[in-house]
Amino acid sequence: MTDSDGKPHQGSAAPDGDPGYADRVYRSVPGVISGVLLLAVAAWLIGDAALNGTGKTPAVSLAAVPVFAFPVIAYTLRPAVLANDRRLVVRNPWRTITAPWAAVDALRAGYSVELLAEGKKYQVWAVPVSLRQRKRANRVRARGGAPEHTSRMGMVFGGGGASAGSSVLGSSDPTRAWSDQVTSVLQEMAERNASRPDAAGPVVVRWCWWAIAPTLLGLAALITVIVV
Repeated sequence: MTDSDGKPHQGSAAPDGDPGYADRVYRSVPGVISGVLLLAVAAWLIGDAALNGTGKTPAVSLAAVPVFAFPVIAYTLRPAVLANDRRLVVRNPWRTITAPWAAVDALRAGYSVELLAEGKKYQVWAVPVSLRQRKRANRVRARGGAPEHTSRMGMVFGGGGASAGSSVLGSSDPTRAWSDQVTSVLQEMAERNASRPDAAGPVVVRWCWWAIAPTLLGLAALITVIVV
């Protein structure tokens, strides 16, 4: 989270006496927008079917709500990366990975962004890699030009739809693609904070049951309505 000037909100002091800051949050704007649009269209279609449908149509449409809504929320609105001076939280569609910086081996951006921690690899859904954006950024850097523009939204949200010049807070090279900037910033945070006494501990992986359970129950209800 940042102030209007792009700086993180200052919070309570850290155990070592340094100023504490709220999480930096990274997520894909195109993903959020597509999720909102999909939910809006689905609400209109399902609402129309429930109100005007005949036979099993209203029951089937209502039973389909959680089967559609929760996966859409999980894949578009939920993914996010939260980082502070103690740990990294990767919120993927169905799981949340919490990795203290001391447990982080590396972050890398290839065809996707990956977190390597305690010998395991985790995909980072919230930071999609755009090869087109990367090529555009390479062209800008090859020309020796400045970034096309600096997006304040890119400092916190960014995403695959941002231009190659969208600047990420803390990035040393704003001409790079957004995903590469985010990966670089997180890698620097890992290296800088790994030795902190409050940045130690195991990686914790939790399933997102508030999205999984309704989806499975809705699927069972949908099958029952269709079959009975």
